[in-house]
Amino acid sequence: MIDAKSKKEKRFDPLVTVFWKDDYVMMIDQTKLPNRLSYIRCLDHNEVANAIKKMVIRGAPAIGVAAGFGLALTAVHSSAKSVNELRNELDIAFKVLQSSRPTAINLVWALQRIMKTSKESKSIDEVKKAVLNEALKMADEDIQTNRRLGATGAKILKDGDVIMTHCNAGSLATVTYGTALGVIRAAEESGKHIRVIATETRPVMQGSRLTAFELQHDGIDVSLIPDTAVAYTMSSRKIRYVIVGADRVLRTGHVFNKIGTYQVAIMANLYNIPFYVAAPLSTFDFENSQKNVIIEERPAEEVIRIGRKRIVPKGIKIFNPAFDITPPELIAGIITEKGILKPPFEINLNR
Repeated sequence: MIDAKSKKEKRFDPLVTVFWKDDYVMMIDQTKLPNRLSYIRCLDHNEVANAIKKMVIRGAPAIGVAAGFGLALTAVHSSAKSVNELRNELDIAFKVLQSSRPTAINLVWALQRIMKTSKESKSIDEVKKAVLNEALKMADEDIQTNRRLGATGAKILKDGDVIMTHCNAGSLATVTYGTALGVIRAAEESGKHIRVIATETRPVMQGSRLTAFELQHDGIDVSLIPDTAVAYTMSSRKIRYVIVGADRVLRTGHVFNKIGTYQVAIMANLYNIPFYVAAPLSTFDFENSQKNVIIEERPAEEVIRIGRKRIVPKGIKIFNPAFDITPPELIAGIITEKGILKPPFEINLNR
C-alpha cells in the first residue's frame, strides 16, 4: 500500500484535444503529431466531419464531443428565419456528422443527445443556446467522467506495476485526461510510479505517434514496442496488466477497439495477464448485436505508404479494417466511471 505522504503527488497539465473558442471549434491536429503540436479551427459541421474522417481527431469520446460541437456550429451560425428551418439545418448536419465514422458508438450517442435537446426548445434563440450549452456540458462531463473512471481503475494498480496498452486511449482520444491512460494518470497522481509499454499500433501508428507523445509530455515512464513484439514482451512475465480503451462495448461484453486489440487479448490470456478495458458508460451499446455493427475499413493508402514513401508493390490487394472484436471471455473487467464491471458482463450490466 502506498503512503500518499511518502511520495510527491503529480499534477498533470494534460493536452486538451477539442474545445469551443470564440464561437468555433478548436482541435489538435493529430495527423501532425508527434513532430508538431498544432491546432485547427473548424468553421462548420462539414469541416468537423472531415476532421473526423481524416483522423485529425479520433478516439470515441473525442469524436463524440467534436460531433456535438459540429451541431453547435450549425446552430450558432445559422441564419434560419424559423425554428423549423433551423431544425432542418440541424438534421442535415446530423446526417453528415453521423456518416463520418461508423464504428464508435459515442458519435451517434452525442448527436442524438444534442438533437433531443434542440427539439425541447421553442424559439430560434432558445435552440441555439440549448444546443451550444449541451455540447459544452458534454465536453465538461467527458473530463469529469474520465477522472472518475481513472480513479476507479487506479485502485487495482500498485507502485512499480508495468502496464501494456494498445492504440491511444489517452487525452488525445477524449476531451482530456483519457480512459486507459486516465487510469495510469490517476495512479501516478496518487503517488504510484507506473511503467507503460505501448504498442506502435500499425498502420496509423497511434501508439508511437500519440500514446508515446502524450505520456512523454506528462513525464510518465513509457517504452514503445513493435506490434510484432507483444507475445515476446509478455513472455518475460513483467507485464502486470493490459489496459486498453474501447470504441464500442456491447451488453454481452464484446469490445470493439482498434485493430490488433483482439490478438493482444489472446496473448494476455495465454500468459495469464489480466486484460482490462477502460470505457465510460457512453461507450456502451445496449441495443445492437455484433452483426449490426459496421467494422470500418480504412483507405488502402494507410497500408501502402509510410508518410510519402510507398512500401508495397503496385497491384497488391489491401485489406485494412480499423477495428476488431474482443470476446468477453478474454476480458478480466471493464473499468467505468461507476466501478469495475466483472464477468458475466450481461448479467452484471442488467444488475
